[in-house]
Amino acid sequence: MRQVANWALDMAARRGASYADARIVAQRSRALATKNGKVGSASDAESVGMSVRVIADGAWGFAASAKLDRGSVEATAGRAVEIARASARVKQHDVRLAPEKPVVAEWATPYRIDPFSVSVDENIALLLKIDAELRSVAGITLAETNLNFNREEQWFVSSEGADIHQTKLSAGAGYAAYAFAGNEIQKRSYPNSYGGQWQNKGYELIDELKLAENARRIAEEAVALHGADQCPEGKFDLILDSSQLGLQIHESIGHPIELDRVLGMEANFAGTSFLTLDKLRTLRYGSDLVNVVADARQEHGPGLGTFGFDDEGVPAQCTPIITNGLFTGYLSSRETAHTIGENRSGGTLRAEGWNRLPMIRMTNISLLPAEKPLSLEQLIAATEHGILMQTNRSWSIDDKRYNFQFGCEIGWEIKNGKRVRMLKNPSYSGITTEFWNSLDAICSRDEWTLWGTPNCGKGQPQQVMGTGHGAAPARFQGIKVGSAYKSS
Repeated sequence: MRQVANWALDMAARRGASYADARIVAQRSRALATKNGKVGSASDAESVGMSVRVIADGAWGFAASAKLDRGSVEATAGRAVEIARASARVKQHDVRLAPEKPVVAEWATPYRIDPFSVSVDENIALLLKIDAELRSVAGITLAETNLNFNREEQWFVSSEGADIHQTKLSAGAGYAAYAFAGNEIQKRSYPNSYGGQWQNKGYELIDELKLAENARRIAEEAVALHGADQCPEGKFDLILDSSQLGLQIHESIGHPIELDRVLGMEANFAGTSFLTLDKLRTLRYGSDLVNVVADARQEHGPGLGTFGFDDEGVPAQCTPIITNGLFTGYLSSRETAHTIGENRSGGTLRAEGWNRLPMIRMTNISLLPAEKPLSLEQLIAATEHGILMQTNRSWSIDDKRYNFQFGCEIGWEIKNGKRVRMLKNPSYSGITTEFWNSLDAICSRDEWTLWGTPNCGKGQPQQVMGTGHGAAPARFQGIKVGSAYKSS
């Protein structure tokens, strides 16, 4: 594969490119799902191809091909140079890359059990077992389960001398139980909504999640929600479980810190950002308890944003994003680093596959836990009157990532430190900086989970990629609650 990549680099150099890199990517994915006792979908797909990215006349050019013979590879490199020269006619300034020492390296996701070594029959048997357990609860009208595995092997070679081989492996699983009664549908998901939990692990993740063991409880909660009281409206202290807090981080911190959005280079799907450059190291983003990092390193955990090197050969790093409440960092690339006064990329440029141009993407954007021991039950016990919300149901946020509203699957009213009643249709809303400044308590490391978000969309053409978000349950003071799903 390195020889194939070198064909591309040699052709790009002969055509006059001042910089070139080539990525060859081989991907395999397995996706299985069931619905009400039947297999809903099943696929096992593979793809391989390459892309060439060049700078010529001070502008970028990009081209990709599924063919790896020498003629096709050289033609692809030539096309990338042609595109760069065409782009140069309308450039506002020359592309400027932050220096990066070229690396020769091998990296692979640690795992115990290769998920592709487990048969499809065994996978489906597990899903049908969970499905049957969900539907055994009276009142469940729909049960859905899913199981997903991905392997991506990549070779990256650059004209600066980088030569990197990476193999990334991920697994994901989850299910949902729906109960339809009257004119209302209630839903409970496990271990999270929108596909469950995903991490860079092997099949061992599936065993760790204890899927079948939790199925009956989840189904019973979905049915019980029909008899629960409507979430009250008003201002309350709000406790979010770690999975909902992970999505809150994704939408109100992760997207606005993407430097291409800030600079107006990208606005698809999630819009731009309220975090203009003047706010760096001046904005009070949250309370003193808020410490957020963008960490792609393996030691942070097996998140979907974990890797050895990004897609322009920059090693995984940890960037402080919010430090004791102060906004301290963006997600950057070699091209954008100089705009924030940095002399090195933050290592966040990634692409969905071989036929997509790398762009700034979230790594693992995580809220660090409290250092002093604090469990969720202790946090509840220390809350006089509040509402606990669990598992995302819906979200809405403006294109600057400033005003938001989230709905959750289930809530619990807390009075005098105890859960006193289940609540249906809970929701909350706020303004990003006001919300994070209202945080007054975070649970400790024992309650911290690194959640996987496998379906983050960005760019045109669209790229869907995985990100990670670590969080422990946390409490926010005086939050507007209950307006999203008003009772009729």
